[in-house]
Amino acid sequence: MTTTLWITAVLLILVGLAGTVLPALPGVPLIFGGVFLAAWIDDFQRISVVTVVVLAVLAVVGVVIDYVAAAVSAKRAGASKEGMIGAAIGTVAGVFTGLWGLLFMPLLGAAVGEFIAHRNMFRAGKVGVATWFGLLVAIAVKLAIAFTMVGVFVAALVF
Repeated sequence: MTTTLWITAVLLILVGLAGTVLPALPGVPLIFGGVFLAAWIDDFQRISVVTVVVLAVLAVVGVVIDYVAAAVSAKRAGASKEGMIGAAIGTVAGVFTGLWGLLFMPLLGAAVGEFIAHRNMFRAGKVGVATWFGLLVAIAVKLAIAFTMVGVFVAALVF
């Protein structure tokens, strides 16, 4: 039974790493779930409660960044409500259209929404690019948090 639980913990962590770049998967929470399961399996001996709490804080930061970064970038560029809605629709549509859709549908959605609101191509492009930039920053920060979490996990197991 313990082997099955360890395999589950490792799979959660690996799927979580994939989820840091795929918006359909909650990457950082999955990594935390895997680490927490591993700590629980070992009765918090090698992975202490303090380590789990630190990783929980990192997971919360990762989740907040995931939801806030693109929206903040779009808002700073002057996005309207329609632009924000377009970005959200583009993000959801991107999940179903493969890698290129994941990368560029939020940009397109924000630009289309902003164009509908103001009929200004320059403003629509500016908001679209800002949303896209925010999304890329969020992915980079989530990846940094994810690899930090995995590094702390591995260090706790090894040392």
